[in-house]
Amino acid sequence: MFTAGRRRLRKPLLGSAVLLGASALVLVGCSGGGGSSSTDSPSSFEFLKNAENTTTEPVLKALSDNECTTENKAMPLEVSSIPQADLDAQIQLLATQDGLPPMFSAGGNPAEGAKLAKNGYLVDFDKALTELGVRDKIAEGAVSTIKKLYGGEFTFLPYQYNIEGIFYNRQVFADNGWEVPTTWDDLLKIAGEAKAAGLTPFAASGEQGWPLTRLVSGYLFRTLGADALQKVADGKAKLTDPEYVKAAAAIADLGAKGYFGDNVASLDYDAATNEFLTGKAAMIYMGSWLLGNINGDGNQIGADNVGFFKFPAVDGGKGSIDEYPSNVGLPATFNAKTYSKDNGVGDWLKCIATNYGNEALKQGQITGFIADEKVDLPAISQTIADEISTAKDSVLWFEALFNAKASNISSTNAALLVTGQMSPEDFMKSVQDALDQG
Repeated sequence: MFTAGRRRLRKPLLGSAVLLGASALVLVGCSGGGGSSSTDSPSSFEFLKNAENTTTEPVLKALSDNECTTENKAMPLEVSSIPQADLDAQIQLLATQDGLPPMFSAGGNPAEGAKLAKNGYLVDFDKALTELGVRDKIAEGAVSTIKKLYGGEFTFLPYQYNIEGIFYNRQVFADNGWEVPTTWDDLLKIAGEAKAAGLTPFAASGEQGWPLTRLVSGYLFRTLGADALQKVADGKAKLTDPEYVKAAAAIADLGAKGYFGDNVASLDYDAATNEFLTGKAAMIYMGSWLLGNINGDGNQIGADNVGFFKFPAVDGGKGSIDEYPSNVGLPATFNAKTYSKDNGVGDWLKCIATNYGNEALKQGQITGFIADEKVDLPAISQTIADEISTAKDSVLWFEALFNAKASNISSTNAALLVTGQMSPEDFMKSVQDALDQG
């Protein structure tokens, strides 16, 4: 088994530690992408994106050469890029200069996108897509996620969409007579038998931390309901409340029983993925972005041997097993000033909504756009695509609504939680302290 080098665990990163938060943005002399002033009738369909996004442009260019040829001739697609780190500042600057392009990517902070929507800069896609007759081309689960992230409104488009759950080794399950678990108790029983059989029950990266905190939030959503972390963000609950600490304790107990293996603290993302795809681990909690690895040459157990199931229900819990943790990856939005259903921008929006899901799927991407053309996919990819198309609601993830300091502390201390070097009470307190400090 390939693992990252062993290292000594770090001391707990406490909420009182001095950390660099998000700095104030100084919008002086910014340049690079989207520099032209917006007008009510732009001559080109400019898309300003973050340079790290390499997936959206190929799909749009394919559409411009095929399904959206007419729209592209009337208003040519032009793509410009700037680094993700500069995107929030550039968008803010362009907004103040009335220079936002017709379409642009979301910045790194959802709160900034929500502010743009509140101030009238963004298109209301519920209204616009309904007027164009293509509102049904967007998966409701993706819309639910966008609304949770961006202030309750459908103002961004899901050019990516990932759902999360537990991938499992189908052959291992069959050989041991295990049924897909639907309850937490069933999952624990399988984990215990997997360990006894010499397997790592759950591959997970303690080095990254977030694969472990995803389990904490999963337990919270199943026990307390979909609004469990929104209540924390709104100040109506605290992570130090007993019912929240109970979730951290449940995941700490998995570590105490050895269900993450001996090397969880030193495993990075790639090593944990490798542990699952080489058959050393029975399960891994991950998002649908893992499909690239599952369908790749490095998967030694074979794509046909990978299954997927939802985070199980907890007896007596308020949450629904049908609520997927999800994210929209690299969303983008439209400038309200340049948009009209009767101009070229509106034509582009209709064409994108109608065709993006199909073209993206041909290129191996799963998005929040409905794909209604038959595409031959590996079985596990089809399973995920089917789940996305039928999902109606979503939840976020542990750090989604946290400030930068709390997110850093959460990920850093996660390995200490599951190795017993930090108690559930202290783990939750460290994160809550950072939230309280703002």
